[in-house]
Amino acid sequence: MTAVDAPDVLDLWDLRVRHQPDAPALVTPDRVLTHRSVDRLTDAWAASLAGRGAGPGRLVGLAFADPGRTVLGMLAALKAGAGFIVLDDRLPAAARDSLVRRTEAAVWLGDGAHAPAAAYVPDGAAGGAATGEGAGAADAGGHPVRPPARAAGHDVAYVLFTSGSTGQPKGTLIERDSLRRFAAAVAERLELAAGDRWLQVASLGFDVLIEEVFPALVAGAAVVCRADTRALDAEELHTMIARTGTTVVELSTQYWLEYARWLDARGLTTPAGLRLVVVGGERMDPRPYRDWQARQPARLAHVYGLTECTVSSTFYTGLLPADAREVPLGTPLRDVEISVRRDGRPVPQGEWGEIHIGGPLLARGFLDDAAATARRFVPDPLSAVPGARVYTTGDLGRIDADGNLIFLGRLDDQVKIRGHRLEPARVERALCEDPAVEQAVVFPDPTTGTVLWAFTVPADPERAPLPGEAVRLTAAERDALVAPLEEQLPDWAVPRVLYRVSVLPKNPHGKIDKRRLSDWAAVVTGTAATGTGAGRTVPGSPATAGTAATGDPGPGDEPLSTVLGLFREVLGAPELGPDDDFFERGGQSLIAMRLLARLREFLPSAAGLRASALLRCPTPRLLAAALATAGPQAVTDRPQAAAGPREAGPQEAGQQAAGLPR
Repeated sequence: MTAVDAPDVLDLWDLRVRHQPDAPALVTPDRVLTHRSVDRLTDAWAASLAGRGAGPGRLVGLAFADPGRTVLGMLAALKAGAGFIVLDDRLPAAARDSLVRRTEAAVWLGDGAHAPAAAYVPDGAAGGAATGEGAGAADAGGHPVRPPARAAGHDVAYVLFTSGSTGQPKGTLIERDSLRRFAAAVAERLELAAGDRWLQVASLGFDVLIEEVFPALVAGAAVVCRADTRALDAEELHTMIARTGTTVVELSTQYWLEYARWLDARGLTTPAGLRLVVVGGERMDPRPYRDWQARQPARLAHVYGLTECTVSSTFYTGLLPADAREVPLGTPLRDVEISVRRDGRPVPQGEWGEIHIGGPLLARGFLDDAAATARRFVPDPLSAVPGARVYTTGDLGRIDADGNLIFLGRLDDQVKIRGHRLEPARVERALCEDPAVEQAVVFPDPTTGTVLWAFTVPADPERAPLPGEAVRLTAAERDALVAPLEEQLPDWAVPRVLYRVSVLPKNPHGKIDKRRLSDWAAVVTGTAATGTGAGRTVPGSPATAGTAATGDPGPGDEPLSTVLGLFREVLGAPELGPDDDFFERGGQSLIAMRLLARLREFLPSAAGLRASALLRCPTPRLLAAALATAGPQAVTDRPQAAAGPREAGPQEAGQQAAGLPR
């Protein structure tokens, strides 16, 4: 069998189209598209792409404003023989422009404000036939004919970018054969079937998107899409899972913890149809894992993987033993080879070492970066397969007696922040580009790990605080440092809490002592570094009232008094004032979820409050005023209709001008 004749991910899709043409494949807020409908529509899109130069060895850029069209675009690009790159609409403009230049995509599809000027949406006429520029041939029934299959297994399926320490993200090239093997292996491990519906919630530039889409499609399951890329808070997530009949969802560790807290606070369980929650991205504490297994009907799957190894490599789906000190990362997928090595040699079972990943799911390498590729994708002297490579993860681990991989930390300083891998050095260098900054260190806050802290040493010694002290930057100082970072880094990589210190302390090993820095910061806020925001203090109680800031409202000044107390609680900032900005004080999406949940507990007027409210009213005073005058409708978007999407047959779906009407 030649490389071109080898099985392709599209062969698995075609099999499902033949066997279950009328089963749901794509669920949107407007309707449900069947396998036949999606197949015809993406055939039309593929013909249009091929007419504009898309094919093997080329990339199709995707810059849609909604996830549903993104899913169609990924499938259409593969049908045209090309690979795809997804442009995250939340990236800063400079980062988007850089990504567009580096990928040199042959054609761009898209309709979002973030899309390049040349992006377009293929037309679709009755029956799904393409009518615009580059339209392909149609069969006797008027349906578009897919371009001839010319792609080989070694051709690129997609490129995704990861954070790197060199100052610019690294583009990871995944080949079609790797995507096919990965999709089939995940579908097998998670026992996906035609009745499953997988809810898409990841950022469109994040590799989890691949895991949410392709295993479902090759298993005959349906992908459930939101109307846009706006993050769902815990209540919205719960409602959407129930409304759409979702059976599988994947959440980052911190996102899952927020959802679990929300369920527990209301005495709720997961919707009846939800059977599996996949969780990963950061180290998992055994306690909440066991609590979930004891209370919730939906099972958990703990996942571990890297973009360079085609998303996920191991899954743990068992019940956690009572004496387990770590939640295992699980056992490898089919076609994945996991080994733990020290000094290049495998260690005995149970001993620690660096996690190495091998097998056919490895990426080809990094886009236009042969040196970085050679450093991380190295020849495997232990393999009997000629030319075999292994990826050196930089993660420490061991394999336990049951064959499960256990995560033990990092060899280097790379961290996970809200599910994304980050080289802090990249952010630290960006901070030090400011002439007022001599040194900088960046790390996740020690309590939640969901927001970055930055400690800077001023270039001018006169501006340095006393040794052993930390000064939290004012709004003006903070904005001056953060603004350049916001132009080049994604939101999650921008520090939201910044301090000025006289020196970066070192531990006995000569490394920066982050624990001491955290202790200095705790003195500033008057909180314990290990307990901020973790309790359920009632607003206005002694725990908050005792540290009231100047200009605090009186006990009868409601709802401001309650809103202010909750801002302080979730941000771990007892000194926060009525006019302090939520985002300037370290707030981000996951903390916003917690704040909204607490507001709904104490204020009936906050019952319909959504995360977008904080963008319009980011201070306690503004938010309280809006709630007092007009309720949540004054500060939030109109919620989506509660009714579920209606079924759309192939004829009706084909008449939708661009596949997914708004």
